[in-house]
Amino acid sequence: MTVGVKCTQDHLLNGRVSYAQPARGFRAGIEPILLAAAVPARPGERVLEAGSGAGAALLCLAARVPDLHGLGVECDPCLVSLANRNAEANGAAGLAFLAADIVAMPDAGTFDHALANPPYHPPDGTASPLASRTRAKRGEPGLLSAWARALASPLRHRGTLSFILPAGSLPDCLAAMAAAGCAASAILPLWPKPGRPAKLVLVRGVKGSRAKPRLLPGLALHEAGGGFTPAADAILRDGAVLQLD
Repeated sequence: MTVGVKCTQDHLLNGRVSYAQPARGFRAGIEPILLAAAVPARPGERVLEAGSGAGAALLCLAARVPDLHGLGVECDPCLVSLANRNAEANGAAGLAFLAADIVAMPDAGTFDHALANPPYHPPDGTASPLASRTRAKRGEPGLLSAWARALASPLRHRGTLSFILPAGSLPDCLAAMAAAGCAASAILPLWPKPGRPAKLVLVRGVKGSRAKPRLLPGLALHEAGGGFTPAADAILRDGAVLQLD
């Protein structure tokens, strides 16, 4: 356990992933699992994540893709320590986590895929009493553009860049990805329930692509009466792939 941080021992993907995370502060929801399901990684490929926290997304991706090589970049050293311990506990030898700002990350070579669940609350909103949660949730102006550039830069040609973020951030996300040379190729709305407006979207871009973005049919997360839909349950519990092709 990370010194000075009280943790809970949880599980992801119906127990396939052992996951320790801080008892207070920013805790993993379903976003990193959905994000990992949307990354089209293959065995042996290299994946870069910004804002990796305690490692939920890369751990879920490694549980699905054998021989994955992933680097998570996180500014909170306590979370980095916890993520590295989680990787070791899950036998994910190909994962490593680095304490750094993604926009100032040292050269780490070329990657096949990049992903992020970036901070999205406005900086002038009400701050959480927990500094770690504030850092994870509140983004400064221009953060999305800076993260898109930093993640796109080390990608190989035709490598993919994937974001999960609030639906209201979609225009800024599309502009940021286009400016970074990874124009969006697919947009997938995530509806809380059938007939409800999407609160989240998954967006994938391809480096060097000139294709126009496709708005996909989307995924309803919960049934009208509660509980996950079969399609969402297959992803969140069974580790199924979320197709954006």
